[in-house]
Amino acid sequence: MGEFRMPALGADMEQGTLTEWLVHPGDHVSKGDPVAVIETAKSDIEVECFEDGVVSALLAEPGTVLPVGAPLALITSEAETGAVPPVADERAVPRSDEPTASPEPPVAPDILKPALPPADTVTSPLVRHLAQDKHVDLATVRGTGRGGRITRHDVERAAAPPVRIRATPMARRLASEAGIDLAAVTGTGDAGAVRGADVRGWAAAHPAPDGRRETAGHVPKAATAAPHRATSGPATDGPGARDQRRETMRSAIAALMARSQREIPHYYLSRTVDLARATAWLNAHNRDCPVSRRLLPACLLLKAAARGAREVPELNGHWTDGRFHPADTVRLGVAIAVRGGGLVAPVLVDADEDTLPHLMSRLKDLANRARSGRLKSSETGAPTITVTSIGDRGADAVYGVIHPPQVALVGFGAIQDRPCAVDGLLGIRPTVIATLAGDHRASDGATGARYLAAVERLLQQPEEL
Repeated sequence: MGEFRMPALGADMEQGTLTEWLVHPGDHVSKGDPVAVIETAKSDIEVECFEDGVVSALLAEPGTVLPVGAPLALITSEAETGAVPPVADERAVPRSDEPTASPEPPVAPDILKPALPPADTVTSPLVRHLAQDKHVDLATVRGTGRGGRITRHDVERAAAPPVRIRATPMARRLASEAGIDLAAVTGTGDAGAVRGADVRGWAAAHPAPDGRRETAGHVPKAATAAPHRATSGPATDGPGARDQRRETMRSAIAALMARSQREIPHYYLSRTVDLARATAWLNAHNRDCPVSRRLLPACLLLKAAARGAREVPELNGHWTDGRFHPADTVRLGVAIAVRGGGLVAPVLVDADEDTLPHLMSRLKDLANRARSGRLKSSETGAPTITVTSIGDRGADAVYGVIHPPQVALVGFGAIQDRPCAVDGLLGIRPTVIATLAGDHRASDGATGARYLAAVERLLQQPEEL
């Protein structure tokens, strides 16, 4: 039996809030399945399972703040849950003249039939009263609270097993803040999932004149309990909760950036890269593709940055325990601005080996889910080098701050037509300013210059990316 623990969803994460369970005791899970939603200082993240098995117990209730490494659930492997077939023994075969008894039904392993302690020892008086009102036999209810305690949620689920509504964490938060029943909202996401935009659209189409929601599918806002969150401040909802979330994110970013400036001796380099060949190749490629499959310049820049990290491994890895540890693969962090302010840097794994069309598809999907709070835990951990690009904001260049324990950060500014000398002739060509922030403990300016030269060379050969 293995413990599913609170993962570290970033180098600066010390604790997280369990906001939602996506599984129940008895559910079969496979490696990579999302099992819970964890709220960090920057985003809501779907945490994935690391092994195959059966969820035997949930050890924490939604709303609980837990440190990294704290156990969240128990997962029993398939081998542990499967009954061992009996070994045939000829001595046990009855003779033809002996009466035969009906075979006994197989007995399930104890792990599938956990003994339930007396109800009085695992519930509160309030829960027992609720169970009595709803005619629920507590002896048949399996508790999901701490130490196997039966919670109010367990009783309500036993009284009327809910139909799970597919919705993003952002949609659930908005619905809770506005007092909207998700069952009344039509989802437009994958497989009919309700998105944040669906909740906003529904709220705009169903205004409540007196500020209360009492029609079908609504819950009076004043009577809607906000999700319990173990925070140090008072519970808030609506704009106050969003303001608090922004402040929490800014505090997390401030702490990480302050640590970076204290610990990392930065050096900065820049190089103006001619993108005439890359732009011409991109236009020719997109001319024969449907709109949904066209490539953006950012895709070429990211692929070149990842390939450059593979060619210059001195910049691809982490500084830990007083020395540099090069990484075996390129895990490219992509800095993405989220709505309402703030920044997240999810990971594109093996971006250096991916094809450009597939990388473009992954980038779009990653950006959309990052901004809607639907990242997975496998997309948030341990990038080996990060790229930030604010060219779409009109900035000529960006000189970033390294995210520890990484040792480099690559920046791309806006692609602009600039005067450029080529083969002794001056002309106007599309260019981009590529920058590098390097950790002087792990590399020197010569290494950084070699990296930027590799990025430029790769962008001059877009057909080989």
